[in-house]
Amino acid sequence: MNAGDKIKVYYKDSFFEGVLMPEEDSKFLFLKFDNGYNIGLKTSFIKKTVLVEKKKEAKEKQDKTVQKKNLPTIAILHTGGTIASKVDYSTGAVIAKFKETDILRLFPEIKNIANIRSRLVRNMQSEMIRFSHYNILAEAIAQEVKKGVDGVILTHGTDTLHYTAAALSFVLENINIPVILVGSQRSSDRGSTDAAVNLVAAAQFITKSDFSGVAICMHENTCDDTCLIIHGCKARKMHTSRRDAFRPINTTAIARINITNNKIIFLKDFEKKDENKELFLKLFDEKLKVGLVKSHVNMFASEFLAYENFDGLVVELFGIGHIPTMKVDEFSAENEKIFLAIKKLAKKIPVVGTPQTIYGRVDMNVYSPGRDLINAGVLGNYSDMTPETTFIKLAWLLSNYKKENVKDLIVKNLRGELSERIENNTFLV
Repeated sequence: MNAGDKIKVYYKDSFFEGVLMPEEDSKFLFLKFDNGYNIGLKTSFIKKTVLVEKKKEAKEKQDKTVQKKNLPTIAILHTGGTIASKVDYSTGAVIAKFKETDILRLFPEIKNIANIRSRLVRNMQSEMIRFSHYNILAEAIAQEVKKGVDGVILTHGTDTLHYTAAALSFVLENINIPVILVGSQRSSDRGSTDAAVNLVAAAQFITKSDFSGVAICMHENTCDDTCLIIHGCKARKMHTSRRDAFRPINTTAIARINITNNKIIFLKDFEKKDENKELFLKLFDEKLKVGLVKSHVNMFASEFLAYENFDGLVVELFGIGHIPTMKVDEFSAENEKIFLAIKKLAKKIPVVGTPQTIYGRVDMNVYSPGRDLINAGVLGNYSDMTPETTFIKLAWLLSNYKKENVKDLIVKNLRGELSERIENNTFLV
């Protein structure tokens, strides 16, 4: 018996009849009743199962993709996630759909915006991504650039969407088209799904702007009217489940797209298309080991020394740029050991400070504990990069430059990741 078959289950002193759903737990058998409700039956109490009717395979209509000469071309590259999926209500299973005809069937609005080319690059949860996957994605984008597309949309799980946006921002040197990352916080079978709005807004932005570079397109608020275009190195996921979870950090969004009236409002200057640019890939070293440590009270030196065999380390600093490094009474002797551990590490590998506060910038010159960190060799002073972007940038620098150059490059603005001046009214917007 397979998922989708109608079966009868004799259970304890009664029986149940319904559609067999995909196995989620070997200790339970799941049925979907005709009324739409599901039930989980403990397998140890099942006496027998009887097949009532085999699942009838529905034949999907195979539409032909019609290319319109007057429309630009967008390549949609998929890495998985809910944005290109739909639910098969006969089994309750989520089915991924990645072909052009599937995408146009799921999101018919797009066919009037652009010609679509769609393919699956990887099908995986975003939290499973490693540096090697960034290289695969960059090479897939480069292939589309060679084919002459007007823009790329990359569908991606939201958990690490901002990591990937930063990674591609660095890898895709001299990118001359828009590469827009899009995710979905709510699954496609829910009335509150944000998949269609985010995807349509990204397509509208690509076709109606001369932006070049990497950015994220997600909901601006809980309504379905507008989405924001956020710089790939200046974004962060700020909520576990809200549709407007992604916010620009220490800057404003690049643009606001209103999908109801098809209008784009540009909110700041951005890198424009330049036909003289030639794309060059600066890929990640897949074997690199880079750590990320969050400062907290009651730390131990061993927490830092655990990274002795790593290639680099990012430390989220308290406040304006501190960690526990000073003995202030009889209970804080461990803090001195922490300082010695940091000093030891910084002689072997780049140790980069980043603001734990998310907003604002590091200034380790203000107080003596911060100055001690500078003297110990900690890099990153005056940086306003998020911890995630700092982590990605350090790994990318170590992949492409000599270790002695990292000291200068980590605080040099290469892709818009560092703000010369933090803009007004950018806190919690």
